[in-house]
Amino acid sequence: MSITIRNTFGTAHHVSENHPAHVTGCDRYRLPLVGTISPGTTPGYDDMVQMLKNNGHHTRPEGYGLVFLESEEFSATYFGSITQIETYQRENTDGNAPFDASQGVMYGQWPQGQGWDDYLPRTFWNVAARGGIADGVGLVTAFAHNEAPGAEVIVYEFEGKWLPDSEPNQLVTYHCTACHTDTFHDSGHVHENTGPTSRRWAARQARQHIISAHRHGIGDTNSACRPNNGEMLRVVNAAAREMWGTTGNALPDTDDAYCATKGPCSIIRELRAGVRPPVYRA
Repeated sequence: MSITIRNTFGTAHHVSENHPAHVTGCDRYRLPLVGTISPGTTPGYDDMVQMLKNNGHHTRPEGYGLVFLESEEFSATYFGSITQIETYQRENTDGNAPFDASQGVMYGQWPQGQGWDDYLPRTFWNVAARGGIADGVGLVTAFAHNEAPGAEVIVYEFEGKWLPDSEPNQLVTYHCTACHTDTFHDSGHVHENTGPTSRRWAARQARQHIISAHRHGIGDTNSACRPNNGEMLRVVNAAAREMWGTTGNALPDTDDAYCATKGPCSIIRELRAGVRPPVYRA
């Protein structure tokens, strides 16, 4: 497929030659977590190193030093010696210490499963300590919409409720400013924001949205990018006028106007202004 997906926000990533939604790496990463694991002191250690055993990389019976790397759409885990990582932690107080990744082994993504789920804390791309609006609240990345000049498909972290009477959650999703579909009403496109894997999946879906529009156009029944052109808003407004005996509209009568005041665009506008939005669907 001949399509180039261009970033309008965030770091550009490398993708598969055969599939531009499949990210294979990045030139710059954050190191949000550095640590060690060892037998006898780390709960679930045997389960944690099973992945190394399966790949013939379990070569350090004393344990491992770990570096967890992440970008907006990718993550990796480095396994090296405990001595190397402890030395790196001491020398990296200013964030400029060199690191020799050839001494260990690197795996794509962060491990999951028994042991790892308890060891790894919940992490967000936007962190207050790094200048973010709040932990887990802010833009992650954005892509130019190839078929709608000026439009974007934006990935963002936010606080929202699955149901109006439920507790707020840290969530991540994407929004297309060409079709203004609210992903809360499109099953499987809003994710609990637990770490790099959640954000990677949301960004992958954003890329797939752009690819679908490129392949099928905007508005085609086979396209993921299908503007409603205010159809549902007109239905709701007509019902409200009949119920209340009024002549005015209860809601804005276009999707972009509604989205700008009550939908995802209202969240994104606040995020871009550095303001913490209210909890969505509260």
